[in-house]
Amino acid sequence: MSDIDQVVTRTRRIEGLLRTRFHASGRGLHQLITDSEERLPHDVIAKLRYVATIRNKMLHEDGFKLEDRKQFLQACNECEKELTPRSGRFIWGVAIALMTLLTLAAALFYYANWAEFSVHL
Repeated sequence: MSDIDQVVTRTRRIEGLLRTRFHASGRGLHQLITDSEERLPHDVIAKLRYVATIRNKMLHEDGFKLEDRKQFLQACNECEKELTPRSGRFIWGVAIALMTLLTLAAALFYYANWAEFSVHL
């Protein structure tokens, strides 16, 4: 995937999160950030501005090259993690842990009582 593809794909995800989760309105990423700035976590605003600046340079400046792809992707990952609702991640973690626990309990129950169940097969 080329640099421009990655930049556009990642920033579109962030724009979607800002629009849906923080009810931001505007045309560009900088406008979305400005519109929802008071509702955003304060530590993520600078990272969002960095991502928006790189996106604008990539799309509007002829011959712009992404110098540090790793830093850009790390900033995008941190922004997405901060903008994603925490309760959803917590609920999924609890659900997976509960299913694992129930499956393990059922397997132990059948292991302990297999002699009685195998007679009925």
